[in-house]
Amino acid sequence: MPAHNDPMPMIVQGAALVSFVWTCIIVSVQGIGIYKILRNNSAPHAKPFSPTLKKDEVPHVTIIRPVKGVEAGLYECLASTFHLAYPKSKLTIYLCVDSTNDPAYPVLQKVVSAFPDFDAKVLVEEQDPVLHGDGGHIHKLGPNPKIRNISRAYREAKGDVIWIADCNVWLGVNSAGRMVDKLFGFLSDGSRTKPYKFVHQLPLVIDLETPKTATEEEQALLSGPIDTNAPKSLLDYGGRLEEMFMATTHAKFYSAINTVGIAPCVVGKSNMFRKSHLERLTDPAQNPILSPADASRGRGVDFFSSYICEDHLIGDLIFKSKIPGYKNHGLVHGEVAIQPMSGMTVAAYIARRVRWLRVRKWTVLTATLVEPGVESLIGCLHMAFAFTTLPWFRSLFGIPPTWKAFGSIWFSAVTIWMVVDRLLSGKLHKLQSVDVDENTPAFSLGSTRAGGIKKKPFLTWFAAWLGREFLAFPIWTWAVLLGATVNWRGQNFKVRPDMSVTRLNEAEGTDRRPSTPPMANGTNGCGSGSKDRVD
Repeated sequence: MPAHNDPMPMIVQGAALVSFVWTCIIVSVQGIGIYKILRNNSAPHAKPFSPTLKKDEVPHVTIIRPVKGVEAGLYECLASTFHLAYPKSKLTIYLCVDSTNDPAYPVLQKVVSAFPDFDAKVLVEEQDPVLHGDGGHIHKLGPNPKIRNISRAYREAKGDVIWIADCNVWLGVNSAGRMVDKLFGFLSDGSRTKPYKFVHQLPLVIDLETPKTATEEEQALLSGPIDTNAPKSLLDYGGRLEEMFMATTHAKFYSAINTVGIAPCVVGKSNMFRKSHLERLTDPAQNPILSPADASRGRGVDFFSSYICEDHLIGDLIFKSKIPGYKNHGLVHGEVAIQPMSGMTVAAYIARRVRWLRVRKWTVLTATLVEPGVESLIGCLHMAFAFTTLPWFRSLFGIPPTWKAFGSIWFSAVTIWMVVDRLLSGKLHKLQSVDVDENTPAFSLGSTRAGGIKKKPFLTWFAAWLGREFLAFPIWTWAVLLGATVNWRGQNFKVRPDMSVTRLNEAEGTDRRPSTPPMANGTNGCGSGSKDRVD
């Protein structure tokens, strides 16, 4: 049969064309993300406008901080809530924990007592009257432990603005004002633009590289000694892998997707929205995208209590629901949510990534399935395949269809990718857009300020980059193709295709069904933390 009638070359050419289109998409998306990061993280931004309004015009903000266990820098992260440059009378702060037996409970009490002039409380889930009081019922909410943790704080919120910030992130001194500015459409000069329905921050991990650390305050409150030994082997450096992921791949795509705004992409580290909006949007009588079956579920955050990845689902519902006069989601560029991390092993890093992917598998199935293609090693294979297969590149650039050319293109592309990641992570870790003062901890000073974090030598950085890249595909395979269970906040769950979760009964090996019905509209999400959490 003549060669031109052979269908195989046509199939190969078609596959190469798909790879070329995919390469163009990845380069474009990364380009957008890199541009936004470099533009918005190179210098401090103008001071926020909302804190300067007349007292009765400043929006009241209820800050809800869910807590589970003692994590690195916990005291500093929680204390940052009380150092915000925002009128004290316009802040209500709720620190939420599931039990007084949680090792973090004394730290929470210490933080609140250190700032007596704030409207602040420690709310304990086991003392929630709706779940445990007279007439309360423990099964009133579904099994999602984070929703159960913050449900009371949400119900008792003062004002309309809700800001949910995980306990393990440090908030910049001007972050409240900038979040409110973005939500309400205030510009730094006092003019107004179209407000947003939902705003959030870019998360960034700083690895402290010691198994466990504690502030003086935490050390005095904890019952046992703190192990401060340095990592002993390569398997102790999981924190470096997590730091690398959040400052390269995640940062690029998170910034790009939120810039283009074609779909919701939210990580539940630091999110702000209006309670009145969420109350209305979780009521089927007021939101046509919901099913009448959803009427039996709670309102507000309780609506999501039978589902995992609640942060994305909240953002997704707000994104898809029409509210005239408002934009969808706004990323507060330059105002990063900084998570100090300490003592993460490589095994813990792998487990964390597996949890994250299994949560996302049913929330954003398409994005999860194509995820290997956005990683450097496989993404550059697409480029090399397209460049050495499509005849355009041979006629225009003289690229031969040989394995030598394929390998050279792949290696060159991966090298360029690595160099860009080195520059980008270095820029983010300088933390040049973060406002600092006398209360700023060392991990939030950045790598160029005195007393801040140290810039990693290239070989140290490269080892972490290489490890992260080579682990990406095996982790994806294990998470997406080989399981559906996650350990989250110390409990085991099975994630179902409708995104609801069942808490596994370890004693009997059976499922506990959720107490509320599945989400009828099939809403789809994005979704990080230690201590058996997917935050």
